[in-house]
Amino acid sequence: MLRAAGAVVWRGEESSPDVAVIHRPAYDDWTFPKGKLKSGEHVIAAALREVREETGMTIVLGRALPPIHYLRSERLKRVDYWVGRAVADDGFVPGDEVDELRWLPVDEARRLLTYEWDAGLLRALAAAPLETTPLVLVRHGSAGSRNEWPGEDAERPLDAAGRAQAASLATALPAYRPELLVSSPSVRCVQTVEPYRAAMPHGATIRIEPLLSEDGQDPRKTPALVGDLAAPAAVCSHGKVLPGLIEALSGKSVHLRKGAFAVLHRAGGHVVSVERYPA
Repeated sequence: MLRAAGAVVWRGEESSPDVAVIHRPAYDDWTFPKGKLKSGEHVIAAALREVREETGMTIVLGRALPPIHYLRSERLKRVDYWVGRAVADDGFVPGDEVDELRWLPVDEARRLLTYEWDAGLLRALAAAPLETTPLVLVRHGSAGSRNEWPGEDAERPLDAAGRAQAASLATALPAYRPELLVSSPSVRCVQTVEPYRAAMPHGATIRIEPLLSEDGQDPRKTPALVGDLAAPAAVCSHGKVLPGLIEALSGKSVHLRKGAFAVLHRAGGHVVSVERYPA
């Protein structure tokens, strides 16, 4: 299956937003910015890159919109979309792939769009809040075998696959711009978010919380600790901790493989969307 990613980018007031619509001369169509994934690229990183390349904008992602499926040259193609909000704009430069960009109110955009599936994205856009605060819950990357590690389990580091997962995570987390990094004391958890921390400005640190460890978790105190994180945050913990934590915060049952993460989008004191992504 062919994979692509993009975003419905909005600006202005949440009650009456404008959205960015682009024209592609090769197809003579009006649509939303999107493009193919590069080999090995995380789908979220691809969405950020494609929007930046086609519009000049750097965006943060809100909740996921329904994916689009269609046939392209007799092959099934899936396009993943998110709500996107521009946080920087280097200016649109017309080119061979995209020669025009228009900011339009939602109703005008709906009339201009070439494809009915794009109009469906606008309906989904209005179905929940646009402005949300992300809480990213990460399961640590691969760290070899617990039984084969000779030392204390908390000191067990990421293996080669886990380090690759941490590097991939560092390309996806900029979509949510977490300001707070919180981790279990276990080395493998700290190492999972370290590549992203290293890329953050102003000497960011990782806050260590024993309540996120396998032995220190508490069914009441751990959800309270994480739920009180008001700013965008990324929290790294364990497979024995995260399912109960996610259910306590959202009411959803979500299990994560090593290196995977869930994004809880919050608005008005409630979780309005829960998403799960692979490493």
